[in-house]
Amino acid sequence: MDLMQWTGIAIAVLVATGLVAVVHWLLTHQLSKVWTLAGYLVKRCRYSAYVAAAAIGVNLSLPSVSEMEDRSLYGPINHALAIAMIIGVTWLATSAAYAVTDAVLAKLADSNGDADRRARRLRTQVRLTRRVVTGVIVVIATASVLFTFDSVRLLGAGLLTSAGVVGIVAGVAAQSTLANLFAGLQLTFGDALRINDIIVFEGEWGRVEEISLTHVTLRIWDERRLVVPVADFTSKPFENWTKHGTEITGTVVLQVDWEVPIEEIRREVGAFVTAHPLWDGRRWSVQAIDVLDGGVQLRAVVTTADSDARWDLSCDLREHLITYIAEHFPEALPRRRTEFIAGDAEAAERALRSEEGEDGRSAVLSAAIGGRGRSAQAPDGALGGGGRRSDASDDSGDDGGDGGI
Repeated sequence: MDLMQWTGIAIAVLVATGLVAVVHWLLTHQLSKVWTLAGYLVKRCRYSAYVAAAAIGVNLSLPSVSEMEDRSLYGPINHALAIAMIIGVTWLATSAAYAVTDAVLAKLADSNGDADRRARRLRTQVRLTRRVVTGVIVVIATASVLFTFDSVRLLGAGLLTSAGVVGIVAGVAAQSTLANLFAGLQLTFGDALRINDIIVFEGEWGRVEEISLTHVTLRIWDERRLVVPVADFTSKPFENWTKHGTEITGTVVLQVDWEVPIEEIRREVGAFVTAHPLWDGRRWSVQAIDVLDGGVQLRAVVTTADSDARWDLSCDLREHLITYIAEHFPEALPRRRTEFIAGDAEAAERALRSEEGEDGRSAVLSAAIGGRGRSAQAPDGALGGGGRRSDASDDSGDDGGDGGI
């Protein structure tokens, strides 16, 4: 090419990039005040727009083959410029798509956080759709680049004639990938899983951080990341705590002695919960949910606005009840009771020796000889209660019948 041809190409590139610079200035200084998308376009397309403009300018100003002095180089140069234009336009298209979706995601993020189910569903669908569209654009661009080669074009024509066989082979080879892809679409557009959903999957509690075409990333409460194939969420059960809302119920379970004053505990729980800032005002309750060998099982139920408040309020209530029962009703602390039947002093001695050792032998012997003995064992291992003779007419023992074991 001569000097005039090179000058023409340079002018075309300068004009194309100059137009991009003007558009960039307008988006930054003028349109950004009235158009929300302008800032995202500038951020995403800053470099890709200049590359695409330069490639298009060169292709438009390239001389024809008849104007070239050395025609042997025209083919390779034209081929390289065509590939550069395809890559530049693809980069610009994907950048513009990301800019548009960034604006949508930013608008959805300004909504009512986790409580807005519709916003979280749309954010999840937009993210996955963006990845799908980007993947399709890249595949089309790659195919376009490959089909610029004559050998690949002939191969492509041959493959089209046997598309059925190729489709079967590709489906078998990419079975797991396709399964994850369709599972991701099923989860996203079926509203089973959304970004920022709080779920429990195989015993791990976490928040959905990312949903891609093949994997779901969970942010565990201790800052770990659990990466799970998307197909697992369509084949295995999982808990979704924010499926229909963020409100959730917390429970506190305590095992106490039979002598616990349930009404006093209920009044104390009510006073504590209603004054706590994390309670959402819906309901609270205290009930005896089970009768055990060693006592009674109480369950306190409280409602909160979200899972974080549920955890904090449950822990605060549990700590308060432990302190309150220990200070005001120590007799209600869990205890273990043991009953010995008179008539077999050796059996009673062996039973007590297995639990307390040799120190209680004399007390067991006296209780067994006296008739019938009962004892209550406190948590620290001490025995309390009284021994009572089964036969009141037996005057060989102490009179009175109440003796500590």
